[in-house]
Amino acid sequence: MMRGCLCHFTVKRLYTRPLLALIIYNQRNHVDKSGAPCHGTRDRDSVGTRAMYAPRISDELRQKIMSLLYVGISLDDIVQHHSDVVQGNGGPHNRDHFLTRNDVRNMGRVIRNSSHELHVDDGSSVKMWVQRHQKHVFFFQENLGSQSFVIGLQTDWQLQQMLRYGHNGYIATHSSFGLKKLKYPLCSLPVFGSSHNVIPVAWVIASSYDGQNAHKWIGALVGRIRTRDPRWRPNAFLVDDPTFDISVIRTTFQCRICLSLWHVRRSWIKNLYKKCCNFDVQREMFKTLGRILYCMRGWPCVVDEIEEFMQIFIDQSMFVDYFRTCWLPRIELWVSAIRTLPVASQEPYAAIESYYLMMKAKLLKELHSNTWSRVDWLIHTLTTEIHSLYWFEQFTLETEYFRNTRDGSSANNSWYRAVHIPDVDVLLDEENLQLAKVISQTDRTVAYTVWNPGSEFSICDCTWFRMGNLCKHVIKVAMLCKIRQVARPLLATQVYRQALVNLMQNPPDDPIVLDHAIFHLTRLQQEVKGLVDMSNSGMLLPLTQGDKLNFD
Repeated sequence: MMRGCLCHFTVKRLYTRPLLALIIYNQRNHVDKSGAPCHGTRDRDSVGTRAMYAPRISDELRQKIMSLLYVGISLDDIVQHHSDVVQGNGGPHNRDHFLTRNDVRNMGRVIRNSSHELHVDDGSSVKMWVQRHQKHVFFFQENLGSQSFVIGLQTDWQLQQMLRYGHNGYIATHSSFGLKKLKYPLCSLPVFGSSHNVIPVAWVIASSYDGQNAHKWIGALVGRIRTRDPRWRPNAFLVDDPTFDISVIRTTFQCRICLSLWHVRRSWIKNLYKKCCNFDVQREMFKTLGRILYCMRGWPCVVDEIEEFMQIFIDQSMFVDYFRTCWLPRIELWVSAIRTLPVASQEPYAAIESYYLMMKAKLLKELHSNTWSRVDWLIHTLTTEIHSLYWFEQFTLETEYFRNTRDGSSANNSWYRAVHIPDVDVLLDEENLQLAKVISQTDRTVAYTVWNPGSEFSICDCTWFRMGNLCKHVIKVAMLCKIRQVARPLLATQVYRQALVNLMQNPPDDPIVLDHAIFHLTRLQQEVKGLVDMSNSGMLLPLTQGDKLNFD
């Protein structure tokens, strides 16, 4: 079969007339699976006359082989694996099944000879890449005049994963990655796979980091998805930036919105350990910051809380200066967002953190510092190396091939490590929930201490937590507190509950406004029921019995 051509026929010998044969065409047209011409003068990919006759494997197999090569699978292992798969399917019957060592060697040569720099000028190089890979671009806007640069990337495989796991599932945002090092920050849209591992299904690179401009590419992305499946609809969308236009996201995705505090939490912990040396002071500062963030009173009271925080910890000048510079200008946005949106739980945080650490290791190495200023390098790396890593991770999970080669970084997050800690290794005093002890799984003589167990602002003395990460000890203790129902009501659910109580206890006098409020209360009732389901599934901070309102 030529270049994936589906044209084929059956030859039947006529025994009564041995010099003749009956040819029955099963497919007369020289087209591939997509219906496009695949060889001859009508094939747009043909170059010269040689392509009229040169056989070509399918795009699906080409992506598979290229991904295996990118993650380091050897030529011999690829050929042997392909041979085993073909034999397991009953032998060869199309062009893909006749993959040769020369095919794999040629694709390896393409990888070695490929370059991100298609032009000396970065902007021109990006435009050339977009022209060559239009099916991988769902939105593109050049940097002209007052118009900011935006490019949205999504491969066919990512589109399939978004259709598969995004429908009735959860989609998150991981924004502002590389803000200090890359030319333009990267925004990722991951979904959560069957094993609750993260799969990035779209990337957006924009010169202007402003959540209010997200409507430019969100509509194009959702439109592309619903062209394939008009019924596609996620269960919830997790935003990690309070400047995002929530109404646009809710209208476009037609789902509930949750708030992710992963960036806030990581930044505060990392800087507390870097700028403050006393562990007891770190613990109290983190707890106080939590009260500021979840303050249920008006903004003037939040300002008073912040001033009091700065006075109490005035001797911690390094952290106070950091907080004043980096967080004071935008803390009001976060406090307001927490009052209006439910907060996601630690389970998606662990998966998002695993994704962040992998991206940091691959993209922000000093080895690549000379190319950080180029967008074409970032696009090339995302659509080749990073894409191949997640394709391979999902491939091994589904087929169990190459399990010994699999890195497992996307699935091996703190949540999974916490699940493997036995309950008996957690010492939790239900009468005094000030702290909990977790025995080390590698050294039984060591026990780690978790303060404020079960709360959003638990703190641990292990090395992994001190680096700003979400550790397995904090997650394990939170799991037990939820199972035993001994944790204090979470600040997030208290804030959300108070907003609903105020709406019910203080109805407006104007009948038109009252009708509008009743409409919103009915919608909130459906929201809360959905949030309870999300809480039970582990994607939302758990709701205690006191936090669930009775609308009957």
